[in-house]
Amino acid sequence: MNNNGINARVTPKGNMDILSRHEVNLLRNKKNEQLQELFRRCALAVLNCGSLSDDGESLLEKYKDFEINVIQQPRGIKLDIKNAPESAFVDGYMIQGINNHLFSVVRDIIYTDSVMMKNTSLNLKSSEQVTNFIFHLLRNANLLKTNCETDIVVCWGGHSIKRNEYEYTKEVGYQLGLRALNICTGCGPGAMKGPMKGAAVGHAKQRHALGRYIGVTEPGIIAAESPNPIVNELTILPDIEKRLEAFVRLGHGIIVFPGGVGTAEEILYILGVLMHPKNKAMPYPLVLTGPESSRDYFEMIDTFIGQTLGTEAQVLYKIIIDDPESVAKYMKSNLEKVKTYRRKRRDAYYYNWLLKIDPIFQKPFEPTHALMANLDLHKDQEPHQLAANLRCAFSGIVAGNVKAQGLAEIKKHGPFQIAGDPEIMLSMDKMLRAFVDQGRMKLPGSTYKPCYRIVNK
Repeated sequence: MNNNGINARVTPKGNMDILSRHEVNLLRNKKNEQLQELFRRCALAVLNCGSLSDDGESLLEKYKDFEINVIQQPRGIKLDIKNAPESAFVDGYMIQGINNHLFSVVRDIIYTDSVMMKNTSLNLKSSEQVTNFIFHLLRNANLLKTNCETDIVVCWGGHSIKRNEYEYTKEVGYQLGLRALNICTGCGPGAMKGPMKGAAVGHAKQRHALGRYIGVTEPGIIAAESPNPIVNELTILPDIEKRLEAFVRLGHGIIVFPGGVGTAEEILYILGVLMHPKNKAMPYPLVLTGPESSRDYFEMIDTFIGQTLGTEAQVLYKIIIDDPESVAKYMKSNLEKVKTYRRKRRDAYYYNWLLKIDPIFQKPFEPTHALMANLDLHKDQEPHQLAANLRCAFSGIVAGNVKAQGLAEIKKHGPFQIAGDPEIMLSMDKMLRAFVDQGRMKLPGSTYKPCYRIVNK
């Protein structure tokens, strides 16, 4: 240990102890500077588990001397780490769960770059090939289990939530765990950690030894939402769009807890997907839930959806307030319908191939001031397309709040300007103001400075 952190050499557990010389050279060759920096940032985020900050740039500044290098050995690899966060170690030894997460970073960064991104047979401009691309990444991460049931519940919600909301997510997770249901979240703190923690207790009571706590993240968000220690299966997708598609194809149902703009983005994504005409007959249980104190929050979300996407979107979800047991029972019974549907159509339980996802939801959206200002936020389009454009607006705000590229864009040019139909803008402005007032934009202890401005045209 030194004044800046801990120095260590760590060895992986499992199949990541074997890398080819080519794969090791990818992370050592100075010509691959961009890949090396991506690896360094993701590794630091994983080692920073348990942090109370969601400011990725301050993390990089605090540990600016952090280094990580891959060492090739005749019998495998080691990671040489310098100036790492002390919280990743106990008595000088790296916590095993963090060790596992760290080598998940190695696996996903190398595989995505060396195999998938350079695979000329995968044209990612094709919707089908994007779906195949995600399948390959999840399979390489060993997340696709051929002997699985329809038992993966995706839990979405904010990283910055109130204590009683967090306790509620734990209680819902506990009820899901008692019913042997597995949990998949964005892997961070708050509403992503609570359901896993609760499910772990439920699984333990039922002696369900193979409980799955799946974390799905991406490089742009991982520093602000470091993987929580309950996650036992971690994977890193290249961007937010592939992350969202991984959620809905891997999961069998979705529960949404209170959150901020990131949660609003996720809600708009799943509603836009489910509103596609080809998905109308597909059972996909979607529940919005929170404690009694969150009733107004969900009424606000419901009102926003009604005013923008209409009743067609509102019938796709069920709101359950302050009743964790009812949430779990509703999800369990509806997952049986998912199983029946998949079996009749001979679709896999482990990956939802039949779900139609429009290319507009798959194309990476990297927000700039020009793109944000020119989003089509008008009602004279198909509802699922409006949902996609609204999703991009909220995605841009997430980027402006916590992502390195978005923060740099805001610092250079000022707040994003968002314009559209007056009714939509009024409803969006009201909801975003409520998020700010309720402290849902940033973790407690930090002052939120809006990265956006609503413009009426």
